[in-house]
Amino acid sequence: MDETPHSLTNCIDLLQKAKVLCIGDVILDKFVYGDVDRISPEAPIPVFKINSDKLMLGGAGNVASNLCGLGAKTRFITVVGDDLAGRNIKKLISDTPNTTATLIIEKERRTSIKTRYIAGGQQMLRTDDETAILVNKNTEQRILKLAATALKNYNVLVIADYAKGVFSAELTKKLIILAKQLKIPVIVDPQGNNYKRYKGVDIVTPNRKELSLATGMPSNTDKQIKIAANKLISDYNIKSILATRSGDGMTLINSNSFVTYAAEAQEIFDVSGAGDTVVATISASLSAGIDLIQAVKLANISAGIVVAKTGTAIAYASDILETLENHKLQKSNNKILDMKLAINRVKVWRSQKLKIGFSNGCFDLLHPGHMATINAAKAVCDKLIIGLNNDASIKRLKGKKRPVQSEEIRAQILSSLTNVDAVLIFAEDTPIKILKNLKPDIFIKGGDYKIEMLPEANIIKAYGGEIILTNLLKGQSTTKTISKLTKLV
Repeated sequence: MDETPHSLTNCIDLLQKAKVLCIGDVILDKFVYGDVDRISPEAPIPVFKINSDKLMLGGAGNVASNLCGLGAKTRFITVVGDDLAGRNIKKLISDTPNTTATLIIEKERRTSIKTRYIAGGQQMLRTDDETAILVNKNTEQRILKLAATALKNYNVLVIADYAKGVFSAELTKKLIILAKQLKIPVIVDPQGNNYKRYKGVDIVTPNRKELSLATGMPSNTDKQIKIAANKLISDYNIKSILATRSGDGMTLINSNSFVTYAAEAQEIFDVSGAGDTVVATISASLSAGIDLIQAVKLANISAGIVVAKTGTAIAYASDILETLENHKLQKSNNKILDMKLAINRVKVWRSQKLKIGFSNGCFDLLHPGHMATINAAKAVCDKLIIGLNNDASIKRLKGKKRPVQSEEIRAQILSSLTNVDAVLIFAEDTPIKILKNLKPDIFIKGGDYKIEMLPEANIIKAYGGEIILTNLLKGQSTTKTISKLTKLV
């Protein structure tokens, strides 16, 4: 699978095939929204005026919610108390489509609640109401039995460990052994410094703080992260470490890779649950047969989506698709250059020993003849630059009724073509100025010209360039296309 945004776009449909078993600590996330506009007269503390509140699934519940948002078929196993928070979690999960859940109730247990107070888009305070006691042995055995049954129908196991008591070291090891016997990948969202319990898993996703805690090593720089991650890989036979780095993106470390992916979000509002989104995207991708590198790229995009939202947000498949389409648009826009940028771009290409080709024209109402010329031009060079006549020059050359499409639209269409690497709009009747500045190796024109007829020929010959005339596709022209369209009106 190639690594283009288009190939990632194709991956979105594959996510619908994902089947993931998620086991972990569920948390009820409560978000209280209000205003702070005065200080209490009783003490030097802000007065928080409550406007509204919202309940959401947190912890492993947020992993399950994100799996659902991606379109994955999800089996979710967790433990709650016999309390209001537990009942709220049950209601939230029942409202989550494409998810089959088992909530094991322990009467002596208190369901974990995290309450965040938000004013002006900023978290003012967080309160935690929880008891992180281990589940009892009966519950542990039930989890193991449920997992053994579920893994017959699901092909990735997520261990979402938030240190709230679901996972003893013994249960964790048994679940991993069970998955390995069935050759099912295991992804772990870890807690604590005892990675012995995660021995042999496929992917662990610590943040920088968790990586440092697990290894006793710093994890601020690329070098430090690499050293710490490789220690975990070596000590515990972990196949890959995906270190999440907040605003600095994430880094994949394994025997074949050390790759850092820059953060996608331009502005970070709330990092709550971003790690859950990463785990969900990785697990759904691998379940759907998407390779690890592509899975990490999708996870990085997903993380960028949720941190730009407030609350325990979800990255939906539609969100990722929209982001990828924006990437494609940005990429095509990056091909439309002015002369200064074009000169710099050409310098880079020449340093890479790439052969540079150039062709030019009006490209008004792009038709098969244009495409044939572009494809033929690209076939004889590594990088193809298109010189595009601006609107004023076309009017001089073709008459007052032309162009049909503006220079902005024509440039955008050309830049979206895979075989076009750069577009320069020029105001003159000929691209001689461009040729003098860029000196392309090859100049390509349609076969309706003769070399001696080309005003550019002397310039190209002077610097040692090559001129190639391509065969024309018969019956194709903008004039004929306009004529046909006029008859249809």
